Amino acid sequence: MTIDKIKEELNDHIGKNVTIKYNLGRNKYEKYDVKIKELYNNIFLVENSISKQIKSFSYSDVITKVIKIDF
Repeated sequence: MTIDKIKEELNDHIGKNVTIKYNLGRNKYEKYDVKIKELYNNIFLVENSISKQIKSFSYSDVITKVIKIDF
């Protein structure tokens, strides 16, 4: 999977709700139900719909499987 392909998939889901599973290591995960907010060259922003908290992730996080996005 390439960065361009990830950007393309995320661009198709801007404004839609997705689930992000963040790998903390040692079989620990955090799960976020978020809305994809904006895409930039190296990162993308997501917003938690309940707390309105904004988080950023890099496209390389998806490639290295630090995060998993379920559309």
